[in-house]
Amino acid sequence: MRKQIHIFLHALMFYTRIPVPFRIPYSDEMLNRSTRYFPLIGLLVGGIGAGVYALALLVFPPALALLLSMVSTIFVTGAFHEDGFADFCDGFGGGYMSPERILEIMKDSRLGTYGAVGLVFMLAIKFTSLNALPAGEIIPALLVAHPLSRLMPVLIIYTISYSRTDGKSKTKPIGKRGKWSDLVFAILIPLAALAYFPWKVAVVSLAVLLVITFFFGKYLLKRLGGYTGDCLGALQQLCEVTFYLVIIGNQWI
Repeated sequence: MRKQIHIFLHALMFYTRIPVPFRIPYSDEMLNRSTRYFPLIGLLVGGIGAGVYALALLVFPPALALLLSMVSTIFVTGAFHEDGFADFCDGFGGGYMSPERILEIMKDSRLGTYGAVGLVFMLAIKFTSLNALPAGEIIPALLVAHPLSRLMPVLIIYTISYSRTDGKSKTKPIGKRGKWSDLVFAILIPLAALAYFPWKVAVVSLAVLLVITFFFGKYLLKRLGGYTGDCLGALQQLCEVTFYLVIIGNQWI
């Protein structure tokens, strides 16, 4: 149990800005295995976003409350996944390039045109889609979208190989597959959260995200020969937005 607490705290330190209250022994192995708690971190982040939304509704109009909720989730993660999405857009946005050139662009800390445009439209779609939901569905959507979208990068980790070999990526320790029991644990929380929605909506949304993840992985293999941390962040954002769009379209399900 003590080891699992340390692994969870590694996940908390790596994926969020939430301070860890006491000193823990760091190891690459624990950080690598912390992917098992990635969806749980998503549930925590979604819970913070839902809490901010509920409290802000007591004072502000719904649209402003929703915007503050989005800001809170970005703040608590340090824009970790949004940064990966922007880097992904910059790296892959310039047409066909060599894998080395794509990796070089994604490692560049400067934000390019493709990254800026992609980030603006992704955030705009996220806000607009959430704002289009009935008020009673926004909090459940946040509590499901965040852990479910974080499961998809974990599936990528377990199905294709890590691309970077130069050892310079900050996400290199999570580029290795953990134990299969870690994957099983990671799956449980999103599926439990998804059970809130009607079974047809749950099945369709899960199927759509799995299809996106499958073809996303195939694309990464074709272009890079594997994934990077930025690619995982991009997939999380893409799946989160897609989930909101599926929920909006549930009247046709």
